[in-house]
Amino acid sequence: MKAVVWHAIGDIRLDDVPEPKIQDRYDAVVRITASAICGTDLHFVRGTMPGMAPGRILGHEAVGVVEEVGSGVRDFRPGDRVVVPSTVGCGSCSYCRAGYYAQCDRANPGGPQAGTVFFGGPEAAGGLDGLQAQYARVPYAHVGLVPLPDTVDDAQGVLLSDIYPTAWFGARLAEIGTGDTVAILGGGPVGQAAVACARLQGAGRIILVDGVPGRLDLAARQHAEVVDFNAEDPVEAIRELTGGIGVDRVVDAVGVDAQRPARGPAAEQAAGRAEQDERERARAAPDARPSGDTWVPGDAPSQAARWAVRAVAKAGTIGTVGVYPPRVETYPFGEAFMKNLTLKSGNCNHRAIVPHLVSLVAAGALDPSPLATRWPAVEDVIEAYASFDRREQGWTKVALDFGGEGRMPPASGEHAGSGAATTAGAGGTRAAGQGG
Repeated sequence: MKAVVWHAIGDIRLDDVPEPKIQDRYDAVVRITASAICGTDLHFVRGTMPGMAPGRILGHEAVGVVEEVGSGVRDFRPGDRVVVPSTVGCGSCSYCRAGYYAQCDRANPGGPQAGTVFFGGPEAAGGLDGLQAQYARVPYAHVGLVPLPDTVDDAQGVLLSDIYPTAWFGARLAEIGTGDTVAILGGGPVGQAAVACARLQGAGRIILVDGVPGRLDLAARQHAEVVDFNAEDPVEAIRELTGGIGVDRVVDAVGVDAQRPARGPAAEQAAGRAEQDERERARAAPDARPSGDTWVPGDAPSQAARWAVRAVAKAGTIGTVGVYPPRVETYPFGEAFMKNLTLKSGNCNHRAIVPHLVSLVAAGALDPSPLATRWPAVEDVIEAYASFDRREQGWTKVALDFGGEGRMPPASGEHAGSGAATTAGAGGTRAAGQGG
């Protein structure tokens, strides 16, 4: 089968690899009809998340059709359309039963202290092959699959695999409630999804900070108040927008690959931190292998964390879902302490959230699909990775259409384009999702 395979930092390829097989009674094999590229995948190629094994299939977002199930899987059968949550849990341990699927005691071969397991990640994260392939093996499939009704098409469903659950989780970590003023740092896929999720959770005002024009435009179409950190100091802008107080809640959807401002007043301040930022970058990505302007790690690893702490009001809450790998050790904890801030972070408990989001989409309350701004051919996936990595105009979220029987193409869901909490704003068009 065709699959996107990690060979080394800066080296990924579309390879022919063996099809997966059932290995355990709780396994399923799923034929992938749509997958997607995530910013987390870029960490492996940029070198900001270590421990990848050569030959690992990438990807942790997919919808598809069940092909085969093990003898222990009682709730799915061949032919079922499903979405695959990105993290893996057994469903039986105390953590899973409490909804903390990302901290399952049994899924990681490294044992209970080893932490989150997800598809297409490093050995420390379970060493599972990923979902950017024609077929995938799903362990603990009786828990690790969520059924998709035919009212939810592939474009909607693939965004419920990771991006929207992570955004929803980030909003919950930030404790967003009715009337809150919220800042979202980062206008990539999770940040864009967080606008809709924050609104659904009751936010009164939403301010999104980024430096890429296309991302700012997409957020503005969702009626977020946007701040361009290449044009103004984002912390000062947020304070001005909030009467000098700061926001009630912050969602950090950036993480370790933050980019230093290129111009404007924030760039002048960042210049004074250049040496410190370089030391942090060298620690975060010591083995980086950029190729020109591609696969370049972020040059300001703690920038989003610093902006979050300074932009939030006293006694506010920060929810961090942007990835900070274990070797990133810099955080402005002293400032957070002196402001009585609540800090929450971590990997999304996808399986606890995905069923609810599927119901919202099926009911027409949420339409995530406009966020899938590019659908390249599978044969062009490596070029698509590079365009996504460089944050090129229009490449906010990249989905991959593997096709085949059971595929439901974009705009075939019952509520296509009608969700009040759509990424494109109320009444937004689905046309953006058809780009090649």
